[in-house]
Amino acid sequence: MKRILLMIMLVVLVIWAAPLAARDIKPGPDSGAVSSPDGGIKPEPGSDYTIGPGDVLDISIWKDEALTRSLLVLPDGTIAFPLIGILKAGGKTLPELKKEIEEKITRYVTDPVLSAEVRQVNSMIVYVIGRVNNPGRFVLNANINVLQALAMAGGLNPFAKKGDIKVFRQRGDKTEIFPFDYDDVVKGSRLKDNIQLNRGDVVVVP
Repeated sequence: MKRILLMIMLVVLVIWAAPLAARDIKPGPDSGAVSSPDGGIKPEPGSDYTIGPGDVLDISIWKDEALTRSLLVLPDGTIAFPLIGILKAGGKTLPELKKEIEEKITRYVTDPVLSAEVRQVNSMIVYVIGRVNNPGRFVLNANINVLQALAMAGGLNPFAKKGDIKVFRQRGDKTEIFPFDYDDVVKGSRLKDNIQLNRGDVVVVP
């Protein structure tokens, strides 16, 4: 009887202590994550990420709700921020954009404490068209190469010309074309053709 009572007391103690232990668990400084306002965990935004059209930015001045905004980067790469007006965000990194806003907002706010982060990445898009099983546009959350993009598109269909695949990349008013031979890359003989894709690249499978 004493043994049964002891076991019941141990179970009650474990149930009571578990929530307390869970509340004490926090992400460490080297975990690569930060706590979100709702208590969840989200990735730490990279300082070298280049902002693009469609991205959603959170920009705020500490202790000033009027200067706290969630902003959509427009197709021309611009955003509108109170007091400053229109400024270019596309093509800049977060530190570059933050520095520019701080320089301009100091005319109106003394010693501003500004924070800026990418809330949502929508601009990292590549296109895979032609003889693949699921052609279309793909929003990326990681760097991928041509082979991975073809996998995302469901792979090649039986009629694809594997040796004549091309990647089209726009640079200003010029278009670069990169050849890709599927069989050679898979065999490991032309791995240099399996390039990392950039925002807006188009993979064409004839």
